[in-house]
Amino acid sequence: MNGRAFRAGLAACVFISAASVAQAQIAPEDQAAKIADLQRQVDELKAMVHALQAMQGNARMASAPAGAAAPAPAPTAPSDTLQAGLSATTSAAPPAAQARPVQLAAAEAPAKKKKAWHEKLMIRGYTQMRLNEIISGPKSAPAGISRLRSVQDSGINENGNFSLRRARLVVQGDISDRVSLYMQGDMAAAVNNQSVSEPRQHFFQMRDAYADVYLDKAKTLKVRFGQSKVPYGWENLQSSSNRVPLDRTDAINAPVPGERDLGVVLYYTPPKIQKIWDELAADGQKLFGNYGAFALAAYNGQGINRIERNGGLMTVGMATVPFRLDGIGLPGQVAEFGVTAMRNQFRPELRSGGVSTVSYDDNHVNFHGMIYPAPIGVQAEWTFGTAPQWDQALGTIRSQRATGGYVMAMYRVPQSPVGQIIPFARWQKYRGGFKAATNAPRLETDEYEAGVEWLPMKELEVTLSYSSIKRNEADERRTGRAKGDVVRAQVQWNY
Repeated sequence: MNGRAFRAGLAACVFISAASVAQAQIAPEDQAAKIADLQRQVDELKAMVHALQAMQGNARMASAPAGAAAPAPAPTAPSDTLQAGLSATTSAAPPAAQARPVQLAAAEAPAKKKKAWHEKLMIRGYTQMRLNEIISGPKSAPAGISRLRSVQDSGINENGNFSLRRARLVVQGDISDRVSLYMQGDMAAAVNNQSVSEPRQHFFQMRDAYADVYLDKAKTLKVRFGQSKVPYGWENLQSSSNRVPLDRTDAINAPVPGERDLGVVLYYTPPKIQKIWDELAADGQKLFGNYGAFALAAYNGQGINRIERNGGLMTVGMATVPFRLDGIGLPGQVAEFGVTAMRNQFRPELRSGGVSTVSYDDNHVNFHGMIYPAPIGVQAEWTFGTAPQWDQALGTIRSQRATGGYVMAMYRVPQSPVGQIIPFARWQKYRGGFKAATNAPRLETDEYEAGVEWLPMKELEVTLSYSSIKRNEADERRTGRAKGDVVRAQVQWNY
């Protein structure tokens, strides 16, 4: 009800009252009756005014934006007078006029505002600070002799002390019902050759930049476009924020160092499999992330943040299936088994400068299996294949055999007076080339590791580990294998 209509109704009532007064003056003999009738009409007028004011207040409240202060309510008449006024108003007005205040209120109420795409995004991330200490073995060595080093963590060196292993920032969200995006950068990346051979730390580097397009309403089938993880091996797909040991193993990481490439992936996850993963996630198990049960992919094949060199495509296929073990007497436990195959042609960087003009076979097959800890768990992977590798005898790179894997046991205590605790022990082995390093040197790795991950709260994780290592350095100019022991600690905070 707007102000103009209100004033018109008020004027009409005044004219009716004035006419009644005039009529009372012409007929003095009925003066008492007319005065009583006039009083009744005045009472009705007051009730109508209160009712109209109440309607105006309701209309203003309906049209006010969310969070705005509500207007002060109009004075209310006694319940019997207000009811009489409303009855008089609705009975005197035609049906269209009776519905008009409701129609006006509905028209003035704004429609629910649709969220802009940037309002659907979330920001999260994690940071890992480490302390590595070589307690025995060659921290340094003469030229040509291997030192105790790891391709998984450059912080294992003669100086040790503190280092930032990762400082990740993620932006993700659904920008529509069928399209979601994911972007992740790392603020702990190093850039070499800034001053002779001295690296510079903590540059921001892109890790992921992709969009998922869902092909069905149930979101069981999706296509991923952009730079993302290559679905090769279970351990490679699992986020470093979620992994129990500090680093990935050499054998599983060597086929896809950096775990990512630029390309297109088709993922499919049947609802029954997704339900099992959802239950595991609700239980606090450490899963491998937002990846399908089945995947087909095509990538450039030169690795993360590298230019395509040979015009070919790296193709990958993966299948992984979880199933419950209740039927064999292990209630509450879930096992998962899978296989991955990769076919590629790769050109490594050369110590003489630039990138090789020769493409080398880089083909691998991976088998993985695990029993999720409830409370005891086992996880294992093994890879077979061929990869670019420096041939020491010939002094050149050739495509040669690459094989290795790991076995890990865990014991999960999800609830204790100090939080979740997961002791673990892992053995790993690898014999093969590491194509991400200059001249694709051969790695010969044997390592035993034992440690414990402690989660006092979901925002904080602390990991302590001891490793007995025997490996050669990832440098074809250094020979032999270094043997020693390393103690490591990591604090991870999630945000």
